[in-house]
Amino acid sequence: MRRLLCFLLVFLLLLPSARAEEAEEEVIPPQWPVPDYVTWLLQVASGEVGYTEEEHGRTKYGEWAGDPYCQWCAEFQCWCVDQVDQIYGTSLLRNVYPRYSGSNEGRAWFITAGRYVVRKGPVDGWGYEWLKGCDSYISSGDYIPQPGDWVFFTWTSDEDTDHVAMVEYCTRNTKTGEVSVHVIEGNKPSAVARDVYDLNYTRILGYGTVHDVADITMSAGNRGEKVRQLQEKLAYLGLLDPQYISGFFGNATVEALYAFQRQNGLPTSLANRTTQLKIDETVQLKRERDPSTWTVSDDED
Repeated sequence: MRRLLCFLLVFLLLLPSARAEEAEEEVIPPQWPVPDYVTWLLQVASGEVGYTEEEHGRTKYGEWAGDPYCQWCAEFQCWCVDQVDQIYGTSLLRNVYPRYSGSNEGRAWFITAGRYVVRKGPVDGWGYEWLKGCDSYISSGDYIPQPGDWVFFTWTSDEDTDHVAMVEYCTRNTKTGEVSVHVIEGNKPSAVARDVYDLNYTRILGYGTVHDVADITMSAGNRGEKVRQLQEKLAYLGLLDPQYISGFFGNATVEALYAFQRQNGLPTSLANRTTQLKIDETVQLKRERDPSTWTVSDDED
């Protein structure tokens, strides 16, 4: 709790004076604990606000990434992560956050890591998502991004990512209820700057998240952490040979999924929300009856 209060105090002090004077705007406390590394990351990013491109668009972030003259929004954020690793001895780059330069590589990395939340609609190549503990699929405005999340934007009508920013905090208008996302971003358009976006801004595709907050519909061909988690559950239920716990949704996983669905009177189809919730329920029930999962206490009555 002390860490959370300190975090909120820091970012309230960082609020631009014009925003701080708007009494109708209140900071939304983070829903999940803010890790130390997120606080460090945002401190590094805040310290870069005001940096501008050098001659011909050269930047230190692009130079660090291998191309001094690149479009550098992703390079800026990856550079900030690398700075945290160097200063604090963490190993965030390529583990908690991606290192990338290409258009869709960052979003794809988060999807594979199982930490991507779409703003609305299905995730390209996968299916519809739902927030953990919610009873419906995600709609625009359902997820309020957390400090340290990455926001992926598109400036065109397609689904390609054209820009990325880092979430500092969110605010709610006490009169209208509207939520705003406050970010730090590189290449804006030639500097590191702060900006504010409406939570329902149509150019937001989704978020690479710090926490694992959503589950997703899966099918054959998908690959990633969510697939691996599903395979572990199917293996625990005796439906999948453990050798196939690979993170790739192949034929063995399809057959195991269909077997579970048939056992429970469900249509043999995708690993959708209904099926996954039933799998979770069945796994939990088995664990409650499994002596090997019981905790032995030395306490005496």
